Amino acid sequence: MQNNYTINVENSINSGQVFLWRKNGNYWYGINGQDILKISDSGSIRSYQNIKTDFFRKRDNIEKIIKSISKDSITKKAVKQYAGLRILEQDPFQCLISFITSSNSNIQKIKSSLEKMSKKFGIKVKFDNQEFFLFPKPEKLANASINEIKSCGVGYRARFIKEAANRTVLEKINFEYLKKSSYQDAKDEICLIPGVGNKVADCVLLFSLNKLESFPLDRWMIRILEKYYSDKFQLKTKTITEKQYGILHEKIVNHFGPYAGYSQQFLFKMERENYQKKWL
Repeated sequence: MQNNYTINVENSINSGQVFLWRKNGNYWYGINGQDILKISDSGSIRSYQNIKTDFFRKRDNIEKIIKSISKDSITKKAVKQYAGLRILEQDPFQCLISFITSSNSNIQKIKSSLEKMSKKFGIKVKFDNQEFFLFPKPEKLANASINEIKSCGVGYRARFIKEAANRTVLEKINFEYLKKSSYQDAKDEICLIPGVGNKVADCVLLFSLNKLESFPLDRWMIRILEKYYSDKFQLKTKTITEKQYGILHEKIVNHFGPYAGYSQQFLFKMERENYQKKWL
């Protein structure tokens, strides 16, 4: 029987955190920056680059985290239902571009755009007798024209993608430094990138920069808060202003605690499954 402390690979990959993954037989294959990860159902990882990775954040004290976020009947139910769901630790540049691409979009469209981008700008490699395209290096996207990036189906986001790549190349964004920074400092820094608002920043912070108190608020999460927590987190308007987002985030962390990001992931997974929404 699956318990909370055994990693559930399927639930973790199909939870809106990653997009460039596919299942082949008993294995999941995914692009993680300049690497490809092959993951078995038991969670063992083989890497194309032979790099050791803590993709499932095994270093996290999951027992302590589950206890900490199980604050009410809703999260308790989600945690039980999707036991083994983990926050994934992704390549930060790929994560940033993925979530810039994700704004006002859906999982299938994001996946398709990122696949086109990797095919056009990434390096083609063979791994396990299969063909893959690594994620484009920042230099490649920084040097591409807006129209070339647009041809990958990203629309108006093309210039934001180019700018984010540019800033990475010029080291205006230093991911290693941001991993060590406080949540608020890292968030302020990431929000300076054109096209990156609160929600995109929180996804990047949670899924690649070690900030487990991040709680990305998109329409799904707002729907969840309105449905289950209307007494706790009142929302005055349909769209959240900058100021409201900050106030709401503070209330959320006060309720769910320092690992609020984990509760977000469990709730998001549960609600989308309730609506039988498609994953990868």
